[in-house]
Amino acid sequence: GFKNGTDGNVRIAVDAIRAAASPHHFLSVTKAGHSAIVSTNGNEDCHVILRGGKEANYDAAHVEAACQELAKSGLASRVMIDFSHANSRKDFKRQLEVAEDVGRQMAAGEDRIFGVMIESHLKEGRQDLQPGKPLQTGVSITDACLGWEDTVTALDLLADAVRRRRIELEDR
Repeated sequence: GFKNGTDGNVRIAVDAIRAAASPHHFLSVTKAGHSAIVSTNGNEDCHVILRGGKEANYDAAHVEAACQELAKSGLASRVMIDFSHANSRKDFKRQLEVAEDVGRQMAAGEDRIFGVMIESHLKEGRQDLQPGKPLQTGVSITDACLGWEDTVTALDLLADAVRRRRIELEDR
């Protein structure tokens, strides 16, 4: 997946998907340490990840705009939504608010949202890696994360939204 730009622009991710889908040849080094020209067929299984930018971009209007941009480029209109980063205004606890909104969209039949990313760990928050100081087990040393209980809440909410989406789509 390719995330939208930090300014919120989806075009950079769309262009990256188009590039990744094309065959490429590049100079690399083999496991044995020899130089080699590597060829790829390209990867057609790429997607946009909405991570927010100057503002959050997980709402229905932003999903619609991103999917229109993908369709204009001849790509599959499907997105993954990152609940963290700018979408949570860099407050890991707000990921639950994002989950609720995305869940409502899915339950209403939005089938272009195919996945989510959640910053999650066993215990909530984050910790700094400091020489001589032991780490707390189960606490992130990178981004701040939801703890296990809140993660289960978010996943239960999303599972219910998927069940409701399936019913909604059957009735159409």
